[in-house]
Amino acid sequence: MENQEQEFKSGFVALIGPPNAGKSTFLNTVIGEKIAIVTPKPQTTRNQITGILTREHFQIVFIDTPGIHQQKGKLNSFLLKAAFAGLEASDVVVLMLDGNLYVKKTYLIQKEVSFIVQRLRQIDKPLLIVINKIDKVKNKNLLLPLTEEIQKFLPEKEIFYISALNGDGCAEVLKKIVELLPYGPMLYPEDQVSTVPLRFLTAELVREKLFLYLHKEIPYHLAVEIEQWEEEDNLVKIMATIYVSRESHKKIVIGQKGQMLKKVGTEARKELEEILGKKVFLDLWVKVKPKWTENTSFLISLGLGTSNLELG
Repeated sequence: MENQEQEFKSGFVALIGPPNAGKSTFLNTVIGEKIAIVTPKPQTTRNQITGILTREHFQIVFIDTPGIHQQKGKLNSFLLKAAFAGLEASDVVVLMLDGNLYVKKTYLIQKEVSFIVQRLRQIDKPLLIVINKIDKVKNKNLLLPLTEEIQKFLPEKEIFYISALNGDGCAEVLKKIVELLPYGPMLYPEDQVSTVPLRFLTAELVREKLFLYLHKEIPYHLAVEIEQWEEEDNLVKIMATIYVSRESHKKIVIGQKGQMLKKVGTEARKELEEILGKKVFLDLWVKVKPKWTENTSFLISLGLGTSNLELG
């Protein structure tokens, strides 16, 4: 057993970065299964999501964290707490940045990137810098200002350029992560791909569809909670509540003659049936809970700002 541990590597890897950098897409790509929800909108991820990649000689436990930002408010404070908690639990840190965004909006390099990389200077852990979405950058020379800003604060850190969407460069990142991992035993069963409970995943899938189909600021004022979960031989009955901040938002989520809510429920149900391998009856309700984003006890009840690591 001791010889096996000397040959086997395992550990936790925190994926951090600004909102919408592609951390969840990277996680889903390298795991080969949908672990985290993905939408084009920033701040989709609200909790620490773990994905587990096991091969013959290593096991990587990825911690996908909420996007790091400088916005105010209790919900945003909870998200930042979850993001930085991922750093404390990790053996290796991967900072992921949206290269295409900083090519189009160079002023954000100073505003966002400088804030994050200066914070990372305080961390005494192996750190990789990954610039994502390079498939969208035709002229790679336009990435130089971003690269120079990173090297100014983190001069000795290795930088990788990838496309998490199509997998380009991901193998090189994984190889480097394995090099940096400590030797140790397997942390989870080799066939386990996540520590995320099914109830949590279900709520996330419903929230993902709401993010995809609703516009402007409404998705950021939504929360989803699973109220009931009953399993029979070939059927899972689920009742979920969608919380909104305003009565006007409730009407939009339900839609004309209930069409929006039906669309969200149908899309989430189909995906759940594929995951569970059973028929799913998904009953969605919408309730107004004013100022829930500033309600500490409610945020805690949703599991925001906490880790799913212990739920494996």
